[in-house]
Amino acid sequence: MSGTTYLELSEANGGAHKFYEVRVDGTEVTITYGRIGEQGQVRTASFADHAKALKAAEKKIGEKVRKGYAPAVKGVRQRRPVSRRQIVSTRSTARQAPVLWRFASGAPAFGIFIGEDHAWVGNEKGDVYTLTHDGRVTGRFGLPDSVKCIVADDFWIYAGCDDGQVYDLGAKVPRVAYEIADDVDIYWLDIHDGVLGVSDRQGRVTVVDHEDEFQWSCPAVGDSAWMVRCSAEGVFHGHSRGVTHYTGRGHRAWHADTVGEVLFGWQERTEVFAGTSRGRVHRFAKSDGRETGTYRCDAAVFSCATSPDGEFVFAGDNQSSVYCFAADGTRLWKLATGCGSAFSMQYRDERLYLVTTDGSLACLDASRDAVRAAEQGQLPQRKDIKAGSIDRVEATAEVEVVSHVAPGEGVVVECVQEGGRVRVHVVSDGYDHTWGVQFPKDIRVPGARYLVSEVLTSASGSFYRTRGEIRRLR
Repeated sequence: MSGTTYLELSEANGGAHKFYEVRVDGTEVTITYGRIGEQGQVRTASFADHAKALKAAEKKIGEKVRKGYAPAVKGVRQRRPVSRRQIVSTRSTARQAPVLWRFASGAPAFGIFIGEDHAWVGNEKGDVYTLTHDGRVTGRFGLPDSVKCIVADDFWIYAGCDDGQVYDLGAKVPRVAYEIADDVDIYWLDIHDGVLGVSDRQGRVTVVDHEDEFQWSCPAVGDSAWMVRCSAEGVFHGHSRGVTHYTGRGHRAWHADTVGEVLFGWQERTEVFAGTSRGRVHRFAKSDGRETGTYRCDAAVFSCATSPDGEFVFAGDNQSSVYCFAADGTRLWKLATGCGSAFSMQYRDERLYLVTTDGSLACLDASRDAVRAAEQGQLPQRKDIKAGSIDRVEATAEVEVVSHVAPGEGVVVECVQEGGRVRVHVVSDGYDHTWGVQFPKDIRVPGARYLVSEVLTSASGSFYRTRGEIRRLR
């Protein structure tokens, strides 16, 4: 065998739809793989001579053929469409909310995270922007596909995309942290201490660990699972029939029915919240699924959030309105966003942040005085923000190569082949060498060493995570 071999595996009924290409050039073997119709991930390995390169290529091809891959012509099969939330957003008849500033991201936006220092927004063009809390744009990342959601796990920020990948946004360049199975059409994801939960179109929930190794998967009694929330108690999964709680081992702990299909989920320390297609936000105790509150809106709820411990409950409907309720269910106010319906939201320090159907990230003043003034028609001067010409930092698998490590410059990690998988271990002095490292998936080369600017322990202290710049050692 020489040249290029192209294989595909495409199953009916929404199953696998992926390709695998092997190219031999002298002593190098380049493997490209991914979902059909997409650019895919690239791996290149060098061998002592051409014969050994051919042997390695033949082995890889044989493995894929035994799994059902077959020769194909590139470009004949097309990329399968991904599921995007369809919503007809109408104009609210309520009074205008007190919007302090509004950022135009350029496309409908689902992803939002409001941290201590920055607000993050991700849209259908694959743009992820960072802004200060007063609306100043500070950065822009470029991901290969539409951003479904942005989640945080301690210091780390991740974005789930329609290309089936989850990207780590904690460094200067986005890199792949998790590769979700090809037959999983991501609707939502969440992460807790490195354990990732993914809910999908079929209504399943899938859980993988920090090394991207499959842990468990459960079908749901419903479909269209738009809610997954991960915590120390396990996974809370919302779908068309309600909310189901699974323990950390995947055992069903309880199920609670909802009025309407679950379209969004939120969690606090002891409770979870589910917004539904029939205008409800349900409040359930994490311990036993007991309903502790219900909040009624005037239209389908596409997003919800709370203040700490659920003192106030917020909801956004598909008619461009946003609501606030007291914990006992009393509706305190309903106001118009002025920028479309809220796909997602988050509350922080008396401000409610929304990402919307028109691509806005809007910051609302949710304080009592500001809301009372808005109900009387008195609004703050809104600041409208545009991205301007800020550079877009694209996700990439390329890394800088350096020849030496200066004292105190960083931590050295090594990629090791173990049982058919490439694992990463810290080799610098002072670390527990038995612990694995969460390291970008798309730059792992067996036997290679990398210089990482920072490595921190996970929240549980059971593994390490990389942060900051990564360079490969020559």
